[in-house]
Amino acid sequence: MTSPFDKMSERFTRNLARFSSRRSFLSKLGVALLAAPAFPLLPVARTARAAEAKSAGPKTDFELHSQATDDTKCNYWKYCGSDGVLCSCCGGGHHTCPPGAEASPISWIGTCVNPEDGKAFVIAYRDCCGKPLCGAGKSCWCDNSDRELPTYRSSLNNDIIWCFGNASATYHCSTAALVGEAK
Repeated sequence: MTSPFDKMSERFTRNLARFSSRRSFLSKLGVALLAAPAFPLLPVARTARAAEAKSAGPKTDFELHSQATDDTKCNYWKYCGSDGVLCSCCGGGHHTCPPGAEASPISWIGTCVNPEDGKAFVIAYRDCCGKPLCGAGKSCWCDNSDRELPTYRSSLNNDIIWCFGNASATYHCSTAALVGEAK
């Protein structure tokens, strides 16, 4: 005597065989196998890290001492991953290059927590290029490495001069543009 589960399984398998071919099955399997390596490229890890940072409160030393009022100081909240001279000290803003300097076409990214509302934001750090190094004082030279990853993940590493791709590879200063809230 066959069980109801066996009958249902047999009916499902026969219907599947009736309405699909081996070629169809193999093509769908091939697409799935080709698409599987792309899943690690999705922004899931960054989103998970941002949610973790948002829910657990300040975790890093930078987050404990960050502020949201003076963008000419290294502890300004958007500079959690900034490395270099602040453009806000060199005639530009925290998201704009000074006159005569050109923003690099590529950037490194970080997730910083705004101390005023506790929300995490994705920040794109861009080097401004084409002028000699800005002569701002030591207080404007930052080396924040909050959540920085090794050089093999270059999009999250701030030790690289990002001026390649510009007319001039001469580094001037760095900006921190808000991309959006990390959700």
